[in-house]
Amino acid sequence: MTDSKKPAKTAATTEKKYDGFTEEERGAMKERAKELKSAGKKADEEQAVVEKIAEMSQPDRGLAEQLHAIIKDNAPALSPKLYYGMPAYAKDGKVVCFFQPSAKFNTRYSTFGFNDTANIDDGTMFPTAFGLTKLTPADKAKLTALIKKAVS
Repeated sequence: MTDSKKPAKTAATTEKKYDGFTEEERGAMKERAKELKSAGKKADEEQAVVEKIAEMSQPDRGLAEQLHAIIKDNAPALSPKLYYGMPAYAKDGKVVCFFQPSAKFNTRYSTFGFNDTANIDDGTMFPTAFGLTKLTPADKAKLTALIKKAVS
């Protein structure tokens, strides 16, 4: 007669290491799924962006507030909306640009980026994202010009 008992699992065999998405990335995907389910009125989407910015800690909040003001003042064709839990700005429902706070993925700096719907092409090679630690007047002028170009 054979013993049909299975050997006890050791800690080494029960612990699984996951090499896929990080906890932060999975959280962003969950936020995006919620955003898609609740996509609604323009005013609600802007309020959601303002609330998300208010939840941020400094210096991310200060950068996001400045970018939000620049976009509202210089690109009225863009509508604020959340994009993977981050402030973003869309034209005709397609995200043109977005702000990724450093705390979102525990990075050294925040990022302001453009999606492929932005008209920022400049030759055969050009930047589509910018690392931000603060915004100087020159930085604001450069981003304002890029944002205006993106929606042209």
